[in-house]
Amino acid sequence: MGKVRNILQAKGNVVFSVEPTVTVYKAIELMSHKNIGGLIITDHRGEKLLGIFTERDYARRVILKGKSSKDTPIGEIMTENPVTVTPDSSIEDCMKIMTNRKIRHLPVIDEGKLVGMISIGDVVRFVIEEQRTIIEDLEHYITGHHQ
Repeated sequence: MGKVRNILQAKGNVVFSVEPTVTVYKAIELMSHKNIGGLIITDHRGEKLLGIFTERDYARRVILKGKSSKDTPIGEIMTENPVTVTPDSSIEDCMKIMTNRKIRHLPVIDEGKLVGMISIGDVVRFVIEEQRTIIEDLEHYITGHHQ
């Protein structure tokens, strides 16, 4: 099975992040504009991972608690110390973490530095592509059409 670095090579290392002082409204606006389900919260230099903010956080920590999106800083409702993986983490381990913890996003840290983020969608796409390749290889082997 593949590694996180394989997913990052395919999708790139772009990480959308904001500082903890940004309002929830601005964060949701960015997420909508970029069509993403989670944002990384970093320090003002964008180097230190402080937390993660997802659509689920919005639903549970803003809407259900009656907070104002335009007045609440994201640092107040983000998930602090999120679970992270490294580029060498296996896709299988990522699936276990996501399933057991019921989370959909994993920041990727390499030598203390944020280098990417993977989502459950990224993992599913990778597994489907990997299985498709294995099936094609087996079909070629069975039919004698070796490459």
